[in-house]
Amino acid sequence: MLRWSWRVTFYAGTLGSDRYPPFTLARTDYPADFDVAYPEHLSHGLVLVKSWLLAIPQLIIINLFTADLLYWGTRDNSASSYQNAAGISLLGVLVVIAGFSLLFTTRYPQGLFDFVLGINRWVYRVIPYIALMRDEYPPFRLDQGEHEPGDVASPGPVTTPQFVNTPA
Repeated sequence: MLRWSWRVTFYAGTLGSDRYPPFTLARTDYPADFDVAYPEHLSHGLVLVKSWLLAIPQLIIINLFTADLLYWGTRDNSASSYQNAAGISLLGVLVVIAGFSLLFTTRYPQGLFDFVLGINRWVYRVIPYIALMRDEYPPFRLDQGEHEPGDVASPGPVTTPQFVNTPA
């Protein structure tokens, strides 16, 4: 389910691709993919500690990026709650800015794309840790750029040098 969620987030939540995400949980050639390797051994003693206590610093930082900064709605007179409420987060503001940039310049600013992708990578590194799918504590870093540190970069296309004959 996380694989499909990551693809939808990449398409709709970050405006990261023009390609519509496929309706499958299987691996595809979609630009965004999410894999969690099956662990051979997980710690049984740290289950309660790591899923909440150790994750609190990560959750606080993620909350700064993804929690609603602005919140508005109509107040119900009979209760102390809001109806028809909506909010917008820092990540939401950045995606709206990127949307306007795409609308008027047809380009997603590279720095903004890397920052939004880095926030999403951070969130999707913490989720498997909290869901007790990994024992490794997620790093406190905002991975920006095409590849995440530690990944084996796929070899690029092989290019042959082009020699140009210049007239003498």
